[in-house]
Amino acid sequence: MGKLAGKLALITGGSRGIGRGIAIEFAREGASVAVNYRRDEGAARDTVAEIERLGGRGLAIQADVSDWQAVSRMVATAIGELGQLDVVVANSGIASRAQAIWDIDVDYWHRVLSVDLHGAFYTCKATVQHLMERKQGSIILISSVGADFCSAYGSPYYVAKAGVNALTKCLAKECAPAGVRVNCIAPGLIKTDMGDRMIDFLGESILSSIPLGEAGRPEDVGRAAVFLASDDGRYVTGKILRVDGGQWM
Repeated sequence: MGKLAGKLALITGGSRGIGRGIAIEFAREGASVAVNYRRDEGAARDTVAEIERLGGRGLAIQADVSDWQAVSRMVATAIGELGQLDVVVANSGIASRAQAIWDIDVDYWHRVLSVDLHGAFYTCKATVQHLMERKQGSIILISSVGADFCSAYGSPYYVAKAGVNALTKCLAKECAPAGVRVNCIAPGLIKTDMGDRMIDFLGESILSSIPLGEAGRPEDVGRAAVFLASDDGRYVTGKILRVDGGQWM
């Protein structure tokens, strides 16, 4: 029996990168997973196929998480198809351009926050009452160690992810009386499309800032999410778990 045997999960941005890594590790531990995607239906279906190969049920649901009505429909579809939700992972996110604050277009600022912060809020808002009524469940938000470093020229992304950290703590306090746990994973440099672009932009020297000396893999984040979603993490809530090879200490 896997650690998530019989659990039903929804993962936003679950078709690629970190979201796919979480979805596959959930399936490996026995969960069935609704995989949200925005544009890449083929990638979502590939992830669903891998979930099913591992013995779980997979379901692909299209929605733009920056749209509240779309998120509401997505959650209704997931609950309708799966019957209920036990685990929700708010993972969707986009990177921001390397720009000084005074050069950032206002509409672009709002676009990044609408996906990275508002999307996390919408996902939590649309699912938390369902979990609280059942008096059980786990919500996992995905932020970034960038919210700790707050490096120059990345303010929209870092501000949004810092907001996700704060949202985690507020929601954890509100949900704890109902037995619903809320935690956050803050990945460091992970080998995804976004991580590879960062390495291309900054060069391999970025790896020297990581004590373990290498970029992480999506499954590293996935295994951390399994811990937080499973009974292994039953006494953990309101925490920011940094999966970063020691980059932030």
